[in-house]
Amino acid sequence: MDEEEYNLKYRNLRVLKSIQEYLKADGEHQTSLYPIRVPDDLLYQVLKLKGAEKADELIHHIFKLGLTAWSERLYSEVFGSTESLEEFIELVKERNRE
Repeated sequence: MDEEEYNLKYRNLRVLKSIQEYLKADGEHQTSLYPIRVPDDLLYQVLKLKGAEKADELIHHIFKLGLTAWSERLYSEVFGSTESLEEFIELVKERNRE
């Protein structure tokens, strides 16, 4: 594996790790980024029926579902299998020891 491929996989591993930590934290240490685009009527109806807090929870839930699906696809594209990921993690550990 050349240096460019290693660096690309390493950056993707860091992205996947940060997503994993974010999904586990469930509300702790979040950064808000606006605007998030959602269907106007969805937001309006949820606000009307449940209030602002529930609308915010719904948008966050939808975001987490999308983030989960996206990270699974990224994992599949970059590593392909658990064995490949484990081998790469061992390579990272070796390089860090040096």
